[in-house]
Amino acid sequence: MQASQPHPISDASKQSINRTFWRYAIPSVAAMLVNGFYQIVDGIFIGQYVGYEGLAGINMAWPIIYIFAGIGLMIGMGSGSLLSINRGQEQGSASTGIGKGTLAQSLKTNHTLATAAILIIGFGLLGSLVLFMSGTSLLLAQGGTGNTLILAQQYIAPFSWSVTFTILAAAIPILIRNDERPNLATGLMVMGACLNILLDYIFIVQLNMALHGAAIATVAAQIAVASCGAIYFLSSFTKTKMSNLTLNFASMRFDLELARRILLLGSSSFVMYLYTSFVFALHNRLFMEYGSPITVGAFAIVGYLMVLYYFVAEGLGEGMQPPVSYFFGAKQTENIKKVLVLATKVTITAGIAWLLILNLFPSTIIGLFNTEDSSLIQEATSGIRLHLFAMFLDGYLVLAIMFFMAVNQGKKALGISVGNMLIQLPLLYFLPPWLGVKGVWLAMPISNVLMFIIVAPMVWHHLNNDKQDNCGEFLGSRS
Repeated sequence: MQASQPHPISDASKQSINRTFWRYAIPSVAAMLVNGFYQIVDGIFIGQYVGYEGLAGINMAWPIIYIFAGIGLMIGMGSGSLLSINRGQEQGSASTGIGKGTLAQSLKTNHTLATAAILIIGFGLLGSLVLFMSGTSLLLAQGGTGNTLILAQQYIAPFSWSVTFTILAAAIPILIRNDERPNLATGLMVMGACLNILLDYIFIVQLNMALHGAAIATVAAQIAVASCGAIYFLSSFTKTKMSNLTLNFASMRFDLELARRILLLGSSSFVMYLYTSFVFALHNRLFMEYGSPITVGAFAIVGYLMVLYYFVAEGLGEGMQPPVSYFFGAKQTENIKKVLVLATKVTITAGIAWLLILNLFPSTIIGLFNTEDSSLIQEATSGIRLHLFAMFLDGYLVLAIMFFMAVNQGKKALGISVGNMLIQLPLLYFLPPWLGVKGVWLAMPISNVLMFIIVAPMVWHHLNNDKQDNCGEFLGSRS
C-alpha cells in the first residue's frame, strides 16, 4: 500500500496553529470582504443614481434574496464540514494502514458531494416557484408602496429564474475551500465581485436601468461563479483534474441520511440568514410604520455598513471551520481550542475597530451613498449610533454558530440561530410603541447583548469539558 500524502492541516498543526488558522481565514475573509464591498458598491450606485427610494426598494427585496443565499450557505457549510471530517478520518485511517477505512471515507466523500448537488438543484427549483408566485406579496408584507414597491419588484424579477445559481454561487466557494483550495475559492468570489461592479456601472449608470439593472448584474456574477465552480469539480472526471477529491461517477449517488446530516449541520447557517432576512423585513415594516421611506433608506445604508463587518465575522468563521472540523475528525482537542480562541480575538477586535471608525467619521462614510439629502444623512447617522453599538457581539455569535457546526454539534448551532431570532421579537413588539423609531433601531443591539450573556458560557463550557467523544456518534454511523 502506498504511503498517503501528508494533509496540509495536519502538517500545519505540528508547526503553528496561527499559520493553520490564517491559511484558511485570510482567503475566506478576503472573499467575504470582496462580497461585502461589491454589495456596498451596489448601494453606492443606487443611492447616488436612484436615491433614497431605490435604497428602500433594494432593502425590501434583499431579505427575500438573502434567504436563497442562506440555503446555499447551509448546503455548503453542512457538506463542507462533512468533507473535512471525512478527510481527518481518512488521514487517520491511512496513517494506521487501515485500507478499508480509507475506502469507506472515499465513498462517503462521493456520496456527500452528489447529495449536496441534488439538494442545490431541488431547493433552486422550489425557490424559483416561490418567487414567481409570492414575490410581490412578500414585498407588500414589508410595507412596500408606491415607487418603492415598483423598484423592489424590478429587482426581484431577474432572480425568479436564477435561484439555482444564487444557491450554487453561495455553496461552491465553501466546498472548494474544504477541498484544500482556499485561494481558488477566494479568486472565484473576487471574480464575481469585479464582474458585478463592472455590470453595475454599465446597467445603472450608462443604461439607466435602476434596480432591474442592479439585479441583472448580480445574477450574471452568480452565474459566472457557479459555472466556474462546477467546472472545477467536474474536472475530476477528466484528464485535466483540478480538484483534490477522488471522485468516481459510479459512486456518485444521493444519500438520504447524508442529506439529513448536511441540512442539520448547515441549518444553523440557514437560520442565521433566515434570522437576518426576517429581522430586516420586520425592521422595514416597522420603519415604514413609525417612520417613512427615508427611514428605510437610512436603514439600508446602516445595513450595508453592518453587513461589511458581518461578512468579516462570517469569513473568519468559515476560515476557522476546515481546520476545526479536521482536528475534530482527528481528535486533536487542544488544537480546536487554540483555533477558536484566536478566531474570537480577531473577530471581536475587528468589530470594535469598525465601530470606532463608523462613529468617528459617520458623515464621510454615509456621503458615499448620498450627499444631497440631509434628512437621509441625519437619519443614517442616528442609525449608526443606535443600531450598531453592540455589533461586535453579533460577530461573536456568528463565530459560535460556525464553531458548533464544525464540531458536529448542529443542534447547538441551530439553537443559537433560532434564539437570536426569537429574542428580538418581543423587543421589536414592545420598544417601538414606547420609543418610536429609536425603539426599532435599538432592538437588535439589545438582543445581541442578551444572547452574548447566554452563548459565551455555553462555548466556554464546551471548551473546558472534553466533548470530543461526540465524534464517536459520527464514526459509529460509518458503514
